[in-house]
Amino acid sequence: IIGVLASIVLVSMGGARKSARDAVRKADMRQMVTAQEMYYGANDQYYESTGATWPIEIKDINVTYMVKTPDDPGSNTYVWKDNSTTDGEEQYFCAYATLEDKGTCTATRYYTASEAGNFEKCDTAPLLKACW
Repeated sequence: IIGVLASIVLVSMGGARKSARDAVRKADMRQMVTAQEMYYGANDQYYESTGATWPIEIKDINVTYMVKTPDDPGSNTYVWKDNSTTDGEEQYFCAYATLEDKGTCTATRYYTASEAGNFEKCDTAPLLKACW
């Protein structure tokens, strides 16, 4: 009886864990926006990460705006879109997380961080200038 009850409890906890990881992902993306806005306020451009490499930290010569950028709490990885070109791309930034709960999306649900704020996006991975 105890084994059956324990297995029922463990199965029911799976959804709660998934929701908790998604909540962490959303909070991490909101922190990215905050750090980027502080960086922009001091430098008149957003932090550039070379290539599509997830930044380790967000800092300039004088100030560190985010000591360590967050890591995904599950098996998904956070994605950083390259904004390091010379044609004004530093006026944009886009980072996103893949959420485990699809919600109303048919394939994949993303939560983005960009110069326009945080948004959810369905099914198509965000682009740099169309992160939302």
